[in-house]
Amino acid sequence: MKTPAEFVEALSAVDLPDTFNPYRDICSIHDAPDAAHQRRANLQLCLEAAQGSGADTIWIARDLGYRGGRRTGIPLTDEAHLHDAESLFGGIDLLRATRGPLVAERTATITWKQLMSVGRPVMLWNVFPLHPHAPDDAMTNRCHKKSERVATWPFMLALLDLLKPKKLVAIGRDAGSALADINVKVSMVRHPSYGGQADFISGIQSIYGTSTSAPEPENGVLPFAEFA
Repeated sequence: MKTPAEFVEALSAVDLPDTFNPYRDICSIHDAPDAAHQRRANLQLCLEAAQGSGADTIWIARDLGYRGGRRTGIPLTDEAHLHDAESLFGGIDLLRATRGPLVAERTATITWKQLMSVGRPVMLWNVFPLHPHAPDDAMTNRCHKKSERVATWPFMLALLDLLKPKKLVAIGRDAGSALADINVKVSMVRHPSYGGQADFISGIQSIYGTSTSAPEPENGVLPFAEFA
């Protein structure tokens, strides 16, 4: 897994019970026929852009959610924020992989508001890179098991090798605990769900020196080139 293409190809081969691999699997209800291919393309474009820009920070949450990364292939990103992700990664073309109305996710909405305020390229990831769900109920979220994290941990290590970040931002206690032994500086903020929105925002603002009164980039376009 020395290149983004090799990374995505290897990730698409992972098959674990009670999980949805968005880079391999097709949802018969919501997905377009080429959905897995499109999500692979989306992730590869993000990885290539992050690598090419020298993005030095990765925000890492726990696992993919069924309203966000499961549908888009991009962690912490729902369909309502694909255009913001395009701007974050320097104007790449990210396409929907699903049918029907756009679906928004609360966590993604809060996260992307802060990303736009930060205004610099940041790679997004999850400790467990698939969508874990309850048995026989694919449209649910559950915490991944330790065995599942162990099975996919090589992807975390490969990502660190690809991007060589200077800092990780762990979103939530679970992510922070999982990253405790990583040999990269880790800052932990509270996860924005379950009443943690205000603490998440203040944590990000503390790390980046931003504030709610800071102006957002004009037309929602981030100054990507300034941080290349």
